[in-house]
Parts: sequence; structure tokens; C-alpha cells
Amino acid sequence: MTNYQTAPAASPTSPKRSNPLGLTALIIGIVAVIGCAIPIVNFVSIFLGVVAVILGIIGLVQKNRTRGLAIAGTILGGIALIVGIATASIYAAAVSSVSDALETSAPAATEDAAAPAEEPSEEASEDTSSSDVPAEYTSALRSAQNYSDVMHMSKEGIRGQLTSDVADKFSAEAAGYAVDNVKADWNANALATAKNYQETMSMSPEAIRDQLTSDVADKFTPEEADYAVQHLND
Repeated sequence: MTNYQTAPAASPTSPKRSNPLGLTALIIGIVAVIGCAIPIVNFVSIFLGVVAVILGIIGLVQKNRTRGLAIAGTILGGIALIVGIATASIYAAAVSSVSDALETSAPAATEDAAAPAEEPSEEASEDTSSSDVPAEYTSALRSAQNYSDVMHMSKEGIRGQLTSDVADKFSAEAAGYAVDNVKADWNANALATAKNYQETMSMSPEAIRDQLTSDVADKFTPEEADYAVQHLND
């Protein structure tokens, strides 16, 4: 009788397991990308981008782990880093321009103060409202004008910037005076911001509309956002 020997069974390859670090990197990367183009918030996004990249790289080098999520998290973290740093540079340049404008206006004010005072006319005595405005209010107004002209911010966005504890730190009253008296076309500011999103981030019109009206982003009114989207390709 012939004895048949069965061939030894091949050892099955161990299936790849899920990658918790990769998933975490992906979630943090998404959050970082959402806020990377928003002034002030972008500093947090830069930090989150670094965390996403580190976790993504660790997830990539782990053995027997799926790598798709880790790759996506690393890419999104890198994008958040690049855009966040670029936004921070633009914001720093805008703040620097505001400071330069204030410094250049100071000598002119000194010269005017040194000039001999003329006798007040009847018209001047009747209109003294401008001289009664506190210095903090006029400083807030100059800052608001620069934010509108340079960064094309919304009325509520400027108010938040002026009163922010990490930005200008003006009082709520000074900020209110500034946004009520700044010379700005809010529709034009919304359109300029929308065009910037379209050109630099390739966002869709509806995504731009949501970004413009977001309470944590640009804070434009729905009417201003509608105007911007309608004239986006003019």
C-alpha cells in the first residue's frame, strides 16, 4: 500500500490591521487645514499641522498597519503648515504696515502741535466733536482703516480683531467707534476676500460663501457674501 504524505500548509500572512495613529493624523490634519487661512487661528493650525505630520510619519513606519490614512494625514498636515505660515507672513506684513503708518503720522501731528494756534472761528467753536474724540478711539479707527484697505476684512471681523486679547486689545467702545466710522465698502471687501480664496485655495462658490459668513472666519453678512459670489468671475 502506498502512503501519501500531505504537503505542509503554507503559513497565512497576517492581515494588516487598522492604523489609529494614521486616523488621528487625518482628523488633526483636516482641522488644521480648515483654520490655516484664518488670521490668528492659523497659529493654532500651524501647531496642529506639525502634530498631524509627526503622527502621520509614525503611522507610516508602523509594521502591519494600513497606511492610507497616515499618508492623507501627513499631506493635510503639510498643507496646513505651508498655508498657515504664508497667512501668518501676510498678517505680519499687514500689522507692520499699520505700525509704519502710525509712525509716519506721528511727526506730522507734532509739527501741527508746534505751529502757533490760530484764534478759533465761530465755525470751529460750533463743531468741536472731532477734538472731543479720545486718542484710543482715533487709534482704533486708523487700525480699522488699515485692516479694511490692506486685508479687506468685514465690519465684524475688524471689530473682533480690534478687541482681541492676542491682537490690538482696544476696548469694545473704541472698536465700536472705529467700525462705525471707518470708510469701507463691505461688499467690495467681501468680493476681494472671495477672489483670494478662489485664486489661492481653489474653493467652490458655495464653500467661499460659507467661509465668508462663518462666525469663526470672515464674519461677512449673508448679503455681502451673496454679492461676492455673484460677482466672483467679473
